[in-house]
Amino acid sequence: MPYEPPTHTVERSIRATTGAKIIAGVDEVGRGAWAGPVTVCAAVTGLRRPPAGLTDSKLISPKRRAELAEELEKWVTSHALGHASPEEIDELGMTAALRLAAIRALDALPVRPDAVILDGKHDYLGQPWRVRTVIKGDQSCIAVAAASVLAKVRRDAMMAELEAESEQYAVFGFGHNAGYPSPVHKAALREWGPTPYHRLSWAYLDALPQWRHLKKVRISAEAAELESGGQLGFDF
Repeated sequence: MPYEPPTHTVERSIRATTGAKIIAGVDEVGRGAWAGPVTVCAAVTGLRRPPAGLTDSKLISPKRRAELAEELEKWVTSHALGHASPEEIDELGMTAALRLAAIRALDALPVRPDAVILDGKHDYLGQPWRVRTVIKGDQSCIAVAAASVLAKVRRDAMMAELEAESEQYAVFGFGHNAGYPSPVHKAALREWGPTPYHRLSWAYLDALPQWRHLKKVRISAEAAELESGGQLGFDF
């Protein structure tokens, strides 16, 4: 399906209306996974023309995504990644974990951005950052699209490394499903139960009576609201 390539339109608007000079595009990956961290990338691109084919990472084949990530690492002005662990997700809830990962990414940039373009409609970053949220920003904004590709490729690699670490983790197929629900992942959970890399506060454990005792109770009201809304529950 043809798609419009991303542009610098939002970045130019922020520059014109706020005077910001350094603007970072921020995107996350791993929000809906059952295992592994949530990963956030902050990318600063300036106003240069991007590598051909740049768009939302989900619209790019794995092979091309990996190739594009290599190009982007050389092309972007700067970028950095931040992660929040499964334990932090269980303890804080997803919104706070996303903020933690995003702050880690932004703090790791060599120069602090004047403004941030955040993919989606919800500002999980907040003060003191100057944030512009953009729905489908990973398709429309060059800096956010770059961040989406870099975050996706790095997190997928982390999950593949985890699968290769031992036979215990290989049965979950993390190298193929990146910790998201899949038939292989679900079957392994039924047979072996969650690993130390699984999120233990999530609703999938409700469908596993033999492992339900491992479920952690979330502290934050925000996390409970997300789960009750069905975002985190999946049928086996």
